[in-house]
Amino acid sequence: MSPHPGVVAAGHRRTAGAAANVLRSGGTAFDAAIAAIAMACVCEPILCSPGGGGFAAFRRGDSVSFLDCFSHTPAARRQPSGAGVHEVFADFGTATQAFHIGPATAATPGLFAGIEALHRIGATWSLADLFAPAAAAARGGVTVTPFQHHLATVVEPILRATPAAAELFAPGGSLLAPGDSFRNPGLADALELMATDGFAGSGVGDACVAAQADAGHLTAHDLAAYEAIERPPLTVDLAGDTVHLNPLPAAGGTLVAHTLHQLRAHDPVALANAIAATGEARSRAALDDLNGLVVRQRGTTHVSVIDAAGHACAVTVSNGEGNGALVGEFGFMLNNVLGEEDVNAHGPDDWPTATRLSSMMCPTIVEGADGSLTVLGSGGSNRIRSAIAQFLVRLCVDRADLADAVAAPRLHVERGRLEFEDRFDDEQRTRLTEAFPDHRGWARPDLFFGGVHAARRSVDGELSGAGDERRDGVAVVVDRPGLPQPQR
Repeated sequence: MSPHPGVVAAGHRRTAGAAANVLRSGGTAFDAAIAAIAMACVCEPILCSPGGGGFAAFRRGDSVSFLDCFSHTPAARRQPSGAGVHEVFADFGTATQAFHIGPATAATPGLFAGIEALHRIGATWSLADLFAPAAAAARGGVTVTPFQHHLATVVEPILRATPAAAELFAPGGSLLAPGDSFRNPGLADALELMATDGFAGSGVGDACVAAQADAGHLTAHDLAAYEAIERPPLTVDLAGDTVHLNPLPAAGGTLVAHTLHQLRAHDPVALANAIAATGEARSRAALDDLNGLVVRQRGTTHVSVIDAAGHACAVTVSNGEGNGALVGEFGFMLNNVLGEEDVNAHGPDDWPTATRLSSMMCPTIVEGADGSLTVLGSGGSNRIRSAIAQFLVRLCVDRADLADAVAAPRLHVERGRLEFEDRFDDEQRTRLTEAFPDHRGWARPDLFFGGVHAARRSVDGELSGAGDERRDGVAVVVDRPGLPQPQR
């Protein structure tokens, strides 16, 4: 049995630290994941927000299940979009991309409902205790990292879309620079209110409804009616290991499974062909069926946790890009997923009402044939499916260790175009570029290819973790028992 009380991998040092502190003090993987997601709202605000949603995979004992707390469309289109939707352009350096934001792009958020469900399932601390470190960090300030600053520059038009948002994210007229302290006392207030009064029926929910009154679609009924849904996993066998993937209506798990089933041999060209076949299958489904359309979560982050008892929790969350407007004085934006073209293929007035939206997000649990346990997930838009599939092949087929499986060079194929990290050997590179004449090599690992954050428990209880450098990943093995456990 490992002497360690747990391991966590996440996309920010403070996010991982919040989970590690809970594990160190006797909390479960569920406690730690909740504390981490609350902290991510503070230090990863472009990726995680109370106004968004996500998915969780969890394991208690021998039971694996998934929790769908992703965005849900409003019960009714209350008004034409009109001024409730407008277009901005984000600068990715190599290209610009249009985003649709505004009040009418917000779907019902599910993040807090998901937190409440995880809390009921396996937490032992109170929400007030779990949210307290995040609230303190929001008031005291968190240091802006180079990665978070880079993300802010990409979506700067969204962060400056309204005067209140600009004042928070670009005080004095300029985005906060790396090393600056980002303070968000309004978000601290929101976290404390939600911990005691919930979301829908609290001042936070009231402020969400008020922000939607003039040009949005969400109502108090939408917030009150929202439910996180527990679902059985989509399970596949991979080289003798049991891989549990996010089930429908989320599309990510199905697409990962499709890629794994296409593999006839394992080398980079076989992987690229399998990823390409999955992309083609996805495109055909999208033409025939609205449920085949997938929200491309460009702003996603992930947390993986395993505790000393072998309980595990993996949570992937997204706020889209944010809809550009702060919710009252509470320092966060509602999502803009109704402005995503993958859902609104026919325009902002044509989405299906009262429907759980689909997603590429795919928290994953692997039960190894050797008795090991691995939990993982990734951000990365439509590259989530290829990042996770490649990690799984390297972990389960190649039997690579966790760090090597995360760090190995990645590729992605979309509409026949190969994008690849140019770190394959000469023979592999030649075969890849001959198989895909339309290609581009990337000189360095890049956030474009996702960010797999993974935690692992071996059959003898030893713990390890790997955070993906592509998305500022951090892993912490918690190495000492700590303080008395707070009480519920």
